[in-house]
Amino acid sequence: MHDYAGDRTTGFASPAADAVEGPIDLSQILDLRKPSRYPVKVRGTTFTPRSILDGDVLIVDTAIPAKSGDLVIASNNGAAILAELRAKSGSWWLISGNDSHEPIRIDPTQDVDIWATVTGIVREKP
Repeated sequence: MHDYAGDRTTGFASPAADAVEGPIDLSQILDLRKPSRYPVKVRGTTFTPRSILDGDVLIVDTAIPAKSGDLVIASNNGAAILAELRAKSGSWWLISGNDSHEPIRIDPTQDVDIWATVTGIVREKP
């Protein structure tokens, strides 16, 4: 019996070997070096119907202007909330992820304002 040294491999080399990349740097991919980018942890299940789960980490950007249909982090009477931004009837509204809350009209005079736009999501394997 001979000891196997690895220099006499039979068969075919893996075609995936040419596609192997180096380590993945999430801070680079998610552009977390920008001073306007922040990770925000989700607390609650309001957006479960949209596949955003309690404990997910959202990547948000305070410098990106939000548009209708974007998910945003907003301030409503001092509380941070996750909502969908929607233009409707000439006004901007914050819409709940599961229709459990009434839409909120964006009005800085009523302490309702957009803080950041969601740009990505990170989920740890449970």
